[in-house]
Amino acid sequence: MVINNDMSIRRIWSLIEQVNDPEVPVLSVVDLGIIRDVRAAEGEIEITLTPTYSGCPAMDVIRMNIRMVLLEHGYNNITLTTVLSPAWTTDWMSEQGKEKLKAYGIAPPLPVQQFCRPDLFGQEEAIGCPHCHSYHTTRISEFGSTACKALYRCEDCKEPFDYFKCH
Repeated sequence: MVINNDMSIRRIWSLIEQVNDPEVPVLSVVDLGIIRDVRAAEGEIEITLTPTYSGCPAMDVIRMNIRMVLLEHGYNNITLTTVLSPAWTTDWMSEQGKEKLKAYGIAPPLPVQQFCRPDLFGQEEAIGCPHCHSYHTTRISEFGSTACKALYRCEDCKEPFDYFKCH
């Protein structure tokens, strides 16, 4: 298969966008921002990925699912390259992905440069409840259902929720 033009690369991106994160199935790997580059030349494809965490347990499944969707569509010579530098940041997530998180009941990350550090008084920025939209929330645990999320509780609706931590 000849895959050395822009149309083919757009098609590959489109196929990869069908691969969801196994830990947050409403997000595609493209929404998550872990796909750094797609190159195609002389019948070979190289996809560069950066995991959300260097030890992310979902990466093996993600790599397998990317390979499977491409094989199903006739792409055979596939190289998946993991790059750890620069480190992934939640700023790489798509705005559409952040909206999907919120609709799914997970508070999306705030912009890293703006709100992920304590303010002058040592207070962290309030995290909005994805259920009732209140900012009257409390962190219960630094770790939620996965290492990339923290567990919060809304003090108004009393519902617990995950917050996709920024970094």
